[in-house]
Amino acid sequence: MAAMPKELEGLVTAMGDSVTITRIAMRDFYVGEIAGYPCVVVLSRIGKVAAAATTTVLIETFKATSIVFVGLAGGLHSSIRVGDIVVASLLMQHDLDARPLFARYEVPMLGLSRFTPDASLSAALLSHARAYLAEQSRSGSAHGVASVDRPSTAHHGLIVTGDVFVTEPSRHRAIQQQLPDALCVEMEGAAMAQVCFEFGVPFAVMRVISDHADHNADVDFSDFLEKKASLYTCGVLFKFLATLR
Repeated sequence: MAAMPKELEGLVTAMGDSVTITRIAMRDFYVGEIAGYPCVVVLSRIGKVAAAATTTVLIETFKATSIVFVGLAGGLHSSIRVGDIVVASLLMQHDLDARPLFARYEVPMLGLSRFTPDASLSAALLSHARAYLAEQSRSGSAHGVASVDRPSTAHHGLIVTGDVFVTEPSRHRAIQQQLPDALCVEMEGAAMAQVCFEFGVPFAVMRVISDHADHNADVDFSDFLEKKASLYTCGVLFKFLATLR
């Protein structure tokens, strides 16, 4: 699952003649095989509600036994650079605040603020992300984003989610100050994680850093989405799916 078409470009093509399309809730669910592994590919659309709705359909209608969300994100932590990959060790909603009824960031009625992805799925994604970036570095084809002094790197850490595209430096700083361990910010992951947690379905989230969540974020994000997003996400996912058989 991803939010936008460019983030999964190539996966549906890889299904070949095996693909069938089912339309539910204004979404096209592509069912087929990739590298011999049965899977469903779908665009959630943007934001927490959209991600939660799509996740629910995947579980209830398609009986998904695990869910992986991929796409782009804005970097928050000083160690994160454009072209890096982050695999979530935890996910939370940075804009959730039901005080004084509940603690800040706590999901009402669950008693949790952070959701933990499946360890084996996340470890596999992280391993394949590192292998993919190493291959790109060795071949000298790191899609034009790796710096000379440091090739793109795969990280494992906290990803935060909110219904806002972060472009204001003040908002960026606020999230950093309130959640200093957050590596990047996006708009769907923690919502998907909450639904998976409530249904007991294993999940994982992988994000490619497209921008620094600052005043240039919209331009940098759009350029990365158009030119590089699918190279990273599909490059890692093809490796990941090939090992699941």
